[in-house]
Amino acid sequence: MDRCDECQFVYSALDSGELPRRLRDLAGRYPAALHAAPDVRRRPAPEVWSPLEYACHVRDVFRVQGERLALALRVAEPEFAPMGRDELVVTERYNAQDPEVVLAGLATAADGFAAGFAALGEADLARTGVYPWPRREMRTLLWLGRHTVHEAEHHLLDIRRATGARTAGGA
Repeated sequence: MDRCDECQFVYSALDSGELPRRLRDLAGRYPAALHAAPDVRRRPAPEVWSPLEYACHVRDVFRVQGERLALALRVAEPEFAPMGRDELVVTERYNAQDPEVVLAGLATAADGFAAGFAALGEADLARTGVYPWPRREMRTLLWLGRHTVHEAEHHLLDIRRATGARTAGGA
């Protein structure tokens, strides 16, 4: 994946030097998105996550990507395990979590991941690992950072849509 037609994110448009700032800025946009939701726990449809579930997922994406980054700096061409995104929603009871605790965790995880990227040089950014999604493929750490920005951007869009779906329906 190098471009998302749904949210218009283009991976190559994001310069490696911008990654740390963008990651931190994204974390800062989640409180407003959640606070704008009339009910953070309500799913607009059974197969669509609630705003809180999306925020929990992004928090965990930052955490998992941070673990993957650390692994790739220790091991040549590691294979990254799938994060189990759909299972985590249930096993971690995303919709029962405290939104303020989730937002604090999201900010902490994003800051740690951003700090990891701020310390990387060009040779580090070119290191690779086998990424499991959307298909098993060798990816660089630069791609990992860009993909994480995309995930966080895309899920902000998902939260806005979920909130709009509720308010447009008169609920």
